[in-house]
Amino acid sequence: MGEEISNKQVILSNYVKTSVKESDLSLRTSKIQLKIPSGCDGAVLVKNLYLSIDPFILVLMKNQELDLPSFTLDSPIYGFGVSKVLDSSHPNFKTGELVWGFTGWEEYNLIKDPDQLFKVQDKDLPLSYFIGILGMPGMTAYVGFFKFCSPKKGETVYVSAASGAVGQLVGQFAKIAGCYVVGSAGSKEKVDLLKIKFRFDEAFN
Repeated sequence: MGEEISNKQVILSNYVKTSVKESDLSLRTSKIQLKIPSGCDGAVLVKNLYLSIDPFILVLMKNQELDLPSFTLDSPIYGFGVSKVLDSSHPNFKTGELVWGFTGWEEYNLIKDPDQLFKVQDKDLPLSYFIGILGMPGMTAYVGFFKFCSPKKGETVYVSAASGAVGQLVGQFAKIAGCYVVGSAGSKEKVDLLKIKFRFDEAFN
């Protein structure tokens, strides 16, 4: 058996009705062994370094349908994160490697099905990039814009929810491609952010 240590977890106490209330979540401390349990082949034990707050998390907290497993009450929620492998019984992952992908919202997570984990290849870059531009938001923005939208220089591109993790990247990709970029957001502060920081040509609330 490995060393047993404390493991802080973010627990879903209630399904969310409208907006998240403090009582909908709780912080729990459990115990975890720092070694893959016997008979748990193909698993990976990780220490989480970064966790990403993404819109789909709220959808699952409301128990709404999504192409992802639902959150279970009185259990840790999950999302995208960057982690370090502490132990592995999976042939594709080795102890000490850095990975990103789906993980539980807890300090340490035993991932029994690590098919949604990807190795961090560019170790000279900030690890937080792998829950941003080099993670799911960046992949969504890049593939959606360049592969499906196929923009041409000089065209006008409109981005809704332009201040979000994906939208802001789409706008910057569009600027790099030589397009005229217009975005919409839900507040004056976000509109100002689009114009000043993200270089949108025009933005509106």
